[in-house]
This record gives sequence, structure tokens and C-alpha cells, in this order.
Amino acid sequence: MSKATNIVWHESEVTKQNRQQLKKQKSAVLWFTGLSGSGKSTITVALEKALYEQNVHTYRLDGDNVRHGLNQNLGFSPEDRTENIRRIGEVAKLMVDAGILTLTAFISPYEADRNQVRELLDEDEFIEVYVKASLAACENRDPKGLYKKARAGEIKGFTGIDAPYEEPSSPTITLDTDVLSVPEAVQTVITYLKDKGYF
Repeated sequence: MSKATNIVWHESEVTKQNRQQLKKQKSAVLWFTGLSGSGKSTITVALEKALYEQNVHTYRLDGDNVRHGLNQNLGFSPEDRTENIRRIGEVAKLMVDAGILTLTAFISPYEADRNQVRELLDEDEFIEVYVKASLAACENRDPKGLYKKARAGEIKGFTGIDAPYEEPSSPTITLDTDVLSVPEAVQTVITYLKDKGYF
């Protein structure tokens, strides 16, 4: 619910289409969702580099990075998680308007929150990428030691342990990282983007 009153949206003379033409690409949000440790950040870092090498204009929004600044006042309650994703959705929408291919890496455990972001964008501007991995694989990787802390009761409300993760019902792309290597996952996404004419 907006607290601001007496505000008016000011249109630019330069449109999203103008920006896309300048960059010779279509803009969209690649929304990577999955459990902690599934490979979201690792894949988006590698994907961003691979796209850069093909002269594609990108920006990567990562869960922890965003919580250092824009969302530093939010915790991990269901309400704060929803607000976290709402804010990211609004930032991603601005990035799309800027003509940029935006990569996001957020657990985003609730389907309703992901769908709220989807509704902010045009149909071909939201590409949901499910980074699928078994809980056992994520716990084995545990790059930040969070599963160990959650199992020890040091972290409450941890997704996959004592908080839910709602798998996407119809993701655009599924990357099963129990099977795929990082380069294979990156190539899968690049192939999709080329086939659909994003660049």
C-alpha cells in the first residue's frame, strides 16, 4: 500500500524499445529461484560473464548483495521475505525498462511472491529459472554453513528445514544442478535466450 500522495509518473521521451534498439537486445528478467546452495548465485555469476563476452548488457541482482543495501532493514519472516521480493521486482522492472537483461538470484520461496513479480512485467519479460537440487545436495554443498546452523537450531525459519519452499509449478527453464555442471547450466540458458531472440 503506497504511503505517497500527490505523485505523478513522468514519461520519458526515450522508450524501453529505444533502449533495446540501442543495445541490440530484448530486455527481460531471468528470475533464478531455488533452495540455498542449489547454485543460483554461482550460475548467474557465470552466465553474466558469458553474456558480457557476447556483448549483452546485463545486471545481476543477488539476494545477499541486495540485503546489504536496499533491503538491509528486512529480516526473514514470511512478511519480510514478501517485501524483499516485492522491492526486487520493482527494481527488476526498472532494469527491464532500461533495456537490460537482468539476472536475479533469490530463494524466493513463495510462488505467490514470484507471480507478483511476473505480473509487473510483460509476458516475455519474466523468465522463471528453477535451479532444482535435492535438499541433500544443497546440505552437502552448504557453501555458507547455513544448513549446519539451521540443523543446530541457530537459524530459525530456514527455507527447506523449518520454512517451506514452494517449487515453481511451470518454470520457463529448469536447471537440475544434481546433474548439470555450471557450464552446462549456463549453456542451457544461453541457448534459450538465443532461440527466443533476446539477443
